[in-house]
Amino acid sequence: MLLQRRYVYRFLGLVILLFFTAFFFVPLIWLFLAPTKTDGQLLNQSPFAFGSFSTFFHTFHRIITYSGNSLLTWLENSAIYSFGGTALAILAAIPAGYGLALTEFPGRKTLLSITLVVMIMPATALVLPLFLEINKLGLYGTKWSLILPFGFFPFGVYLAYIYFSTTIPKDLLAAARIDGANEWGVFRHIAVPLARPIIGLVAFFAFVAAWNNFFLPFVMTYDNSQYPLQIGLQQLIGSTASFNPANFSAGTSITILHRPDLAMAVIIAIAPVLIVFLFAQRTLVAGMLAGATRE
Repeated sequence: MLLQRRYVYRFLGLVILLFFTAFFFVPLIWLFLAPTKTDGQLLNQSPFAFGSFSTFFHTFHRIITYSGNSLLTWLENSAIYSFGGTALAILAAIPAGYGLALTEFPGRKTLLSITLVVMIMPATALVLPLFLEINKLGLYGTKWSLILPFGFFPFGVYLAYIYFSTTIPKDLLAAARIDGANEWGVFRHIAVPLARPIIGLVAFFAFVAAWNNFFLPFVMTYDNSQYPLQIGLQQLIGSTASFNPANFSAGTSITILHRPDLAMAVIIAIAPVLIVFLFAQRTLVAGMLAGATRE
């Protein structure tokens, strides 16, 4: 009886997992198949029908060259903002997590509590204070108006704090101090080499958060040449006849996009995150499992 019940539970668990797998992957399958078809084929054929490779490459060329290669400009801006913010996030989060976990100083617990509070706050609640601060510094409309806020990553500080407080042996750090290493030397030569998994994990989460951010770039940029790709996608929706037919007339000279073009733009937008994930899988797994077991 117990054996039969166990098999029933396993079967139900498998059904639930398959349901959620289909729920998340079926839209992705449709997305990757959409650019292989024309707009008419997309409406009339099966959602999972494959068009042709020639249509796929034509759609790719069409979206890349749209409006003077605007998509490439947005892609470049996203890369600058995201990689710059990720670098600052690592430089700030790893030493901060180390300091909160392994050093004693006045106000340490208060600072940790503030970090946790800021971490759980909605990101949109911080946009207005950030805008006022950036504008006061005269950085509005520059690349630093996004790189600096993206470098503010309290979740990365918390991840580093958890890693250093549960994984790094304090006796090892004490032995290094006895051998004459100062605090900077202990951090640089002992803690950082051992913290490579968490550095990779913080870098990945910081990059994804910066790359997918929409509201902050929407507030901090005002010109088409400054937009990241997420804001650019909004512009492309306005140029897609199916979503905004009122903006187009029979004699317009504006290049009109269609649903397959927009699907291709979305694929280009998610490709960098997918590539980073594929190359960082081993580091991500090591970082997530770090500290899970202790002797």
